Amino acid sequence: MGRFSSKSFYLPHFLPNLGRQGNDARTLCPYPSHSSVSASAYPTTNSSFFFFFNCYMGVSAASILNHILYNRTHKPQTQPTSAKALTNTIFTHLNAGRLQKAVSILFAAPVLFPYSLYACLFQICASNHAIVEARKVESHLVTFSPTPPVFLLNRAIETYGKCGCLVDARELFEEMPQRDGGSWNAMITAYTQGGYPEKALSLFSNMNKSGVYASEVTFASVLGSCGAVLALCLSRQVHGLIVKYGFVGNVILESSLVDVYGKCQVIKDGQRMFDEIKNPTAVSWNVIVRRYLEMDDGKKAVFMFFQMFQTAVRPFNFTFSNALIACSSISALKEGRQIHGVAIKMGLEDDEVVSSPLMDMYIKCGELENAHRVFEQLSSKDLISWTSIVSGYAISGKSREARELFNQMPERNVISWNAMLAGYTRSLQWEEALDLVFFMRNATKDIDYVTIGLILNVCAGLSDVEMGKQVHGFIYRNGFLSNLVVGNALLDMYGKCGNLRSARVWFCLIISQWRDSVSWNALLTSYARHGLSEQAMTIFSEMQWETRPSKFTFGTLLAACANTFSLEHGKQIHGFMIRNGYEMDIVIRGALVDMYSKCRCLEYALVVFLEAASRDVILWNSIIFGCSHNRKGRVILELFGLMEEEGVKADHVTFQGILLACIYEGLVELGTQYFYSMKYYVMPRLEHYECMIEPYSRYGHINELEKFIKRMPFEPTVPMLTKVFDACRKYGCLRCMELYEREMPQG
Repeated sequence: MGRFSSKSFYLPHFLPNLGRQGNDARTLCPYPSHSSVSASAYPTTNSSFFFFFNCYMGVSAASILNHILYNRTHKPQTQPTSAKALTNTIFTHLNAGRLQKAVSILFAAPVLFPYSLYACLFQICASNHAIVEARKVESHLVTFSPTPPVFLLNRAIETYGKCGCLVDARELFEEMPQRDGGSWNAMITAYTQGGYPEKALSLFSNMNKSGVYASEVTFASVLGSCGAVLALCLSRQVHGLIVKYGFVGNVILESSLVDVYGKCQVIKDGQRMFDEIKNPTAVSWNVIVRRYLEMDDGKKAVFMFFQMFQTAVRPFNFTFSNALIACSSISALKEGRQIHGVAIKMGLEDDEVVSSPLMDMYIKCGELENAHRVFEQLSSKDLISWTSIVSGYAISGKSREARELFNQMPERNVISWNAMLAGYTRSLQWEEALDLVFFMRNATKDIDYVTIGLILNVCAGLSDVEMGKQVHGFIYRNGFLSNLVVGNALLDMYGKCGNLRSARVWFCLIISQWRDSVSWNALLTSYARHGLSEQAMTIFSEMQWETRPSKFTFGTLLAACANTFSLEHGKQIHGFMIRNGYEMDIVIRGALVDMYSKCRCLEYALVVFLEAASRDVILWNSIIFGCSHNRKGRVILELFGLMEEEGVKADHVTFQGILLACIYEGLVELGTQYFYSMKYYVMPRLEHYECMIEPYSRYGHINELEKFIKRMPFEPTVPMLTKVFDACRKYGCLRCMELYEREMPQG
């Protein structure tokens, strides 16, 4: 029997789930059920009579049980029985925050109360997620009101939805004698807010088929579900219905359209929709900034943030946060400082939503002191702000300062520990990282997969495979085996420690069902790093059956081919990338240039270099050293001239290549000129002084050599003195031989 049957009886308060049938109800509504009642608690004769009589009349067993329990549990009341007096009592309890008591009084009264009281109770139950009380209110309503108002049933559906009991909501929706647009909207909203967008969209489709017109609230819920499942086609259809029903100009719906178009990766349509909003609200601006940020278009996100100030709209703190994150992504320090200034004017500099991304922006823009200044000015420093500043110093390579701040933290969580540990591993401070691991294990038992990955990095950095095996055992005992990040870190550790057998076994037997391209790259890199290019190429062939290789994969393979002079394998990889449409960016071109150069195929290296649309100093250095490897000094000098014409600033690596070119061609004077012109670009390093000693020694410029040694800003190294001594002996300069022989260390 349904809720609205004329033969149904009053449902007692201790049977809130009676009539909620099926596993779905227990799954979606995890509250205890009390529908089982012992038959021995009631007289057999009366029970049998009611059972057979009502079966004859067509009344359900549930209704029989309701009637019996109603007669046994309802005693004469000592409190006022009039609806008005009971209503006043109920409101007194509600005002005092005693919802359970108020509902108990209502549930025990065999009278119908004013509908406004039911509406108020539904609202309070929804706010407190009081599902048991909500069921009692609904049960009382449908028992004493044969035809409850539709608006009250709609409130009941909304209450069930907010309490997370979607099965109850759908049952009530299906049993309603009459529905209006609010009923459909309440059910659709319940599905949307409950995390069931597919069911919400299906119900919306049924609503349209039923000929019920959607309201603005319905469309807002439907657009939210479209964004959750990225239903772009349906979103466009809903957009058309919004225009058709005349809801154009509703800023909430227009902002929702901007949001769903952004989530569906059609930000141009989102921007077009935003431009149609006559008076965008703070929500509208926050949506467009956020969607540009998620599209990795930080420049446009910052632009839209500043556009907002041409209106009279006050941004949310979350909008400031999104704009600062956008500045961090594009290293927009100037704009970040301007946003900081606006935040100070609006009194948001102490807001934790703004302060954390503000520190992060300064850190990523290289302004660590400003980040620390923001941190020091916070009136109350929480765990997030402490972790942010520690992480900032750690990733900036200032591990000592980071550790000092870390030691001052009033409390720490696993993220704080991971930040400090990541700083040590980033700076290759393996011993300090290992000490921190021991300190962490003594201080806390809190550990996650990130911690495990970092500890495995420490084992790899120390080449301590035995410690890595101990960590492997810890992973097995504590249930981290199913985490792919941990599995890949373990694979990388075995590879870097040279234990290729364990790496291969782990790769094949343990993570064969859930490995990804990172797993393949880790295994491939392990073999390539140890000069096993043939095996690396075999792994590459196997990899193509399971996943698409990344640019990182090709970079690793090309480096392996370069180190083993495997020209044919390198050509095959190059051809594979061309055939499969891979982008030849600067990094890949640099790897190709290096491979072809080391494999004595300079012509191909030059072709790859010249075909590049843009060339940075790293790519120039690759071709210069490639020519140096092939002893093409004249070509290096010509390339350096082209480099200057393109306006690329040379670095210390470039000048080392130029000096080597002068050595190969015997251009001692030109090499001297390049050396002394270096000061206009970079400060000369030890390798540059070594490069200058070589041509003076090789070509017999002993006087220039002696002057150069005396002008050096540091004492010559033993290899330098050895080379000078050999040159003096070769060219018969006995005085210099005796001089440098005394300066060389004995033994």
